[in-house]
Amino acid sequence: MAMLSQAAQDYLKEIYKLQKGRNPVPSVNTSMISEVMNVAAASVTNMVKKLAEIKLVQHTPYQGVELTPAGEAIALEIIRHHRLLEVYLADALGYRWDEVDAEADRLEHVISEEFEDRIDKALGYPTIDPHGAPIPTKDGSIEQENDQRLSRIEAGQTVTIRQVSDQSSEMLRYMASLGLRPGVEVMVKERAPFNGPLLVRVDRKSEHSLGLEVADHIYVTLAEETT
Repeated sequence: MAMLSQAAQDYLKEIYKLQKGRNPVPSVNTSMISEVMNVAAASVTNMVKKLAEIKLVQHTPYQGVELTPAGEAIALEIIRHHRLLEVYLADALGYRWDEVDAEADRLEHVISEEFEDRIDKALGYPTIDPHGAPIPTKDGSIEQENDQRLSRIEAGQTVTIRQVSDQSSEMLRYMASLGLRPGVEVMVKERAPFNGPLLVRVDRKSEHSLGLEVADHIYVTLAEETT
């Protein structure tokens, strides 16, 4: 991994998320990569060619881009660095959960394997990051994310939050203000018609009206399914 540029590492990470992340797509193409990375299509094409030359992706023109086993291993290592750093920033340095993603993005490429091992041990070998996302193991395995969106839960059901999206710092701050964090129990009391908001009870205490846009970024399991 140390031989790759930071840009190349970012491409592998984003291709992995498109290919095998929470909402995988059947076939990853250069337009998708361009959109999620906010870079020109020509830049994506050039990078994909370079990654294909060193056997980290397979690229079939007009069909798709797919990580090779070697490319996937590097992507998972970068994700492991990122999520361990998020835990370290939150637990050891007091960063808020809406701050850790951007900071980890800057650090994930530069930490050594020894540093990774040391923070893993110091943190007690965490398995999830502050947003509930699974941390890949040292050997490159990762827990499958099989939960469902809170927006799809029916009235009367009780669920436990497993993970929240970290794509919007503003939304994370809003979730935190309502107590919506991984591990918290939520009961859907009512669903307003015509795509209206959910009335939810959080942690058996407070009640809030929650818009579907926010609920769509909260991933849950039914309470009886959690362990």
